Amino acid sequence: MPKPDFVIPFDSLPERFAETVTHPPAVPATPKPAATVVLLRDSANDLEVLLLRRVRTAGFVPGAYVFPGGRVDGTDAADVVVDRLDGLSAEEAERRLELPGAQPPALAYYLAAVREAFEETGILIGCAADGAAPATAAEDEAVDALRKDLMGDRLSFNGVLDRMGCRIDGGAMQYFAHWITPEPEPRRYDTRFFAAKVRHEAHAIVDPREMTDAVWLTPKKALRRHEAKSLPMVFPTIKTLQRLSSYHRADEALADLGRSRVPTIMPRLVVTPIGVGMEMDS
Repeated sequence: MPKPDFVIPFDSLPERFAETVTHPPAVPATPKPAATVVLLRDSANDLEVLLLRRVRTAGFVPGAYVFPGGRVDGTDAADVVVDRLDGLSAEEAERRLELPGAQPPALAYYLAAVREAFEETGILIGCAADGAAPATAAEDEAVDALRKDLMGDRLSFNGVLDRMGCRIDGGAMQYFAHWITPEPEPRRYDTRFFAAKVRHEAHAIVDPREMTDAVWLTPKKALRRHEAKSLPMVFPTIKTLQRLSSYHRADEALADLGRSRVPTIMPRLVVTPIGVGMEMDS
């Protein structure tokens, strides 16, 4: 039997994760389009990333630390939202994601990542009218009210951008990974991973219905905490942190990520005596 590429010990995994591997559904679920964004910021001495902890009642990887993200909505590529996007054309998005003429369109993944980051953290990847980064929901109660209205379907994302007087900075985002949830998972996602730099003062706020914690950590510190069993994570998050651990500044990381080829990864999961392992094609 081939040895897994690496194994996460049972006590470092999210709750009930091993159960989904040993008791998969009879018919694999169809992966749903999704987008994730790794928010990067420069601290005094190193690069930091934002991690959010999912509530223990979540239907997907409960209790795990993850990057902001979620499903692509039908309105993510609405014309009124696309009109507020700078620095990225539909053609460039299609080329980068290798999705010519696809539904949802390639731009929808970028815009979903921005929307989900705002919903889950209150941080908008965008520019105000004066070119500055907009206030976060943690800093401004009015921005937090808009975030809550968006999550409650009382306001569209375009409405949020209009009220904030902001445009989306598509040029600030780099696409760098494509993961498809393994077949044993009852909920599966076809997820495009992006990265974007935010200002050092950009603090996150979370919706307690979905998340219980938000922490800025260097990739190396996050990995050490995972090894110490205090930061449960799943394979894509760990692999991303390992990849980012060689960088010390956000601009350096984004430049390299933007030049990289992006293969599609759908790992196979196997239960070992000590944990759950991931097998990947070479």
